[in-house]
Amino acid sequence: MGKIRHIAIRCEDTDKTAQWLQDALELKIVQRRGSGAVDLSDGDVNITLLPLGLGAGDRQTRPGFEHIGVTVADDDAARQRLLQAGAVELNPVGLGDVYYEAKFRSPEGLVIDVGHWAGTSPIPDAQPARA
Repeated sequence: MGKIRHIAIRCEDTDKTAQWLQDALELKIVQRRGSGAVDLSDGDVNITLLPLGLGAGDRQTRPGFEHIGVTVADDDAARQRLLQAGAVELNPVGLGDVYYEAKFRSPEGLVIDVGHWAGTSPIPDAQPARA
């Protein structure tokens, strides 16, 4: 089973939003990127605050939810399930040694990232079934 480990949010002011999340929810900053993006975490889930225009290309963006990311035990098997369920694979995003993302769009347009992010907890090892 995949575990939600990443939520991306578009912001007009990433620093102001990051400060609010620290003050209101006691989230911790994991890193500030040169692009203006800010990564925060509660120790299990990464929240990335994205500037409005970052990586949007010709696509118009607005403040709010951008996409979710899941960490899975088997990236290749998850890719096959997503494609069989009608997802379209988008361009992957290499983000250095810390984490990466494979991107997919559902038939309804929801963007799902499969990957690993800074500040997140790992997926627990599968437990053997009890007899």
